Amino acid sequence: MFIFPCCTGRLGKMERFKVCVVGSAVGMDKGIFKDVMRINNVPTVESIIVLRSEVEKDMNAVIEKAEKISAYPIFTKPANLGSSVGVTKCHNRSDLQEGLMEAALFDRRVLVEHGVANAREIEVSVLGNDDPRASVPGEVMPSREFYSYESKYIDGTSGLIIPAHLPPEMSARIQEMAVRAYKAADVAGMARVDFLLDKDSGEVYLNELNTIPGFTKISMYPKLWEASGMAYVELVDRLIELAIQRKAERDRTSHTYRSQS
Repeated sequence: MFIFPCCTGRLGKMERFKVCVVGSAVGMDKGIFKDVMRINNVPTVESIIVLRSEVEKDMNAVIEKAEKISAYPIFTKPANLGSSVGVTKCHNRSDLQEGLMEAALFDRRVLVEHGVANAREIEVSVLGNDDPRASVPGEVMPSREFYSYESKYIDGTSGLIIPAHLPPEMSARIQEMAVRAYKAADVAGMARVDFLLDKDSGEVYLNELNTIPGFTKISMYPKLWEASGMAYVELVDRLIELAIQRKAERDRTSHTYRSQS
């Protein structure tokens, strides 16, 4: 929900009405999100943004540009969409062409990124406002080659391992990265932070940050907190407390100005 600033009354007085949307806006655009993460030294895979108009004008040039950032596999994704809609894992040029066209159906901006060939999908729940904390990590076991829309919602056979089987130092590193990403995007309340763990190199890459994750009793977000010692009802109470705190903080901000001259 966006409520834009407006001016009312005589010149010099401004009343500003807004809902804090920075975290969600940054998290929603995959290209901008990755840029923000890189600036804050949070590792992400190599990626570029291409425009739908570029794809339509010169597909070969876009393919050549994509192949310069990564060997196959390469992922193509609409920059602004969720639930893995329009996402394609491309193993060759033919796949890449189809993936670019598929992603461009859903957005004018397309993310093209290096695909970690042998990856584990690790997720962390983060809770808080100015002083957030992270849950234990969990692992998604997709029913298909990657956690696609079909794997999430159609097959019904994807599994969750909670907590993920990780060395303590790796869990701590992923939790620290999740909190750092959360703060960098100025998120409040809650978010689920998703990572890719390269099985071959051991490198961890931040994939996405979801500021409105699934919240049923069987969803990853509350299940991770349950495994961390916070029951569902307690989690709901805590989120309400955080919302009240955020509102009180916002109310401290002056929305009017009078010139002293």
